[in-house]
Amino acid sequence: MSDNKIRVKPYLRWITLFVASGTLLCCALPILLVTLGFGAVVASLHYHIPGLIFLAEHKSWTLTIAALILMVLAWVIWRPNQHCPAEPVLAALCRKSTLWNKRIFWLSSMIWFIGFFTSYLLLPIRNFLDL
Repeated sequence: MSDNKIRVKPYLRWITLFVASGTLLCCALPILLVTLGFGAVVASLHYHIPGLIFLAEHKSWTLTIAALILMVLAWVIWRPNQHCPAEPVLAALCRKSTLWNKRIFWLSSMIWFIGFFTSYLLLPIRNFLDL
């Protein structure tokens, strides 16, 4: 079981970070730049990187897929009956891998939450507070 744990996690954690970063690029970064008065930068980014427009137009799919991948990564990290090998070198590698998986999971989760917050919650909160 520990061999499976070491093989599955490295590529899954980087995919999770990549997809969660997509939510930040499509949703949070443009709103932040426009709020700071850099609307021309957002327009230039959308012109030079057409994939951002696709992500922004399909933000519900982007956020949903990222959330599903985050859930899979959480299950891989915290599933029951996981054991590191008894051999000292492999045990150290297993502990280091688990630590990095948890760090990347929490970083990806924060990025996803920022994207979700700016996409779906920021404007209703702003309208409610009448700003």
